[in-house]
Amino acid sequence: MRKPPLHKSFGNAIRGITGMVSSERNFQFHILALIINLFLIVFLELNSTDTALIFIVCFGVMSTEILNTAIEKICDFVHPEFDERIKFIKDISAGAVTLMAILAVIVGFLVYPKYLF
Repeated sequence: MRKPPLHKSFGNAIRGITGMVSSERNFQFHILALIINLFLIVFLELNSTDTALIFIVCFGVMSTEILNTAIEKICDFVHPEFDERIKFIKDISAGAVTLMAILAVIVGFLVYPKYLF
């Protein structure tokens, strides 16, 4: 199978991201969190290291959410009926997002107080 041109690959990726934004409530919440963080970065004038940390965890949470959604969609396609094994796979995937979100909160608690107080 021949690989598509680079611009088509990027187009596919952008379509995937916009699909997530338009159809996944949790991803919309993560986008809102990113917007709030962007506001705080500008308003509090974070240094470049702290800004990078905030971006890393924000995009880490969003990337993990995308992978979680992909795993859930594959599971639903392969086995549409309820199955305890599929439920466990989905729970593991959701757990990865939760761990990344916990890390993001921890980083926020480490970064933002020095700018607020």
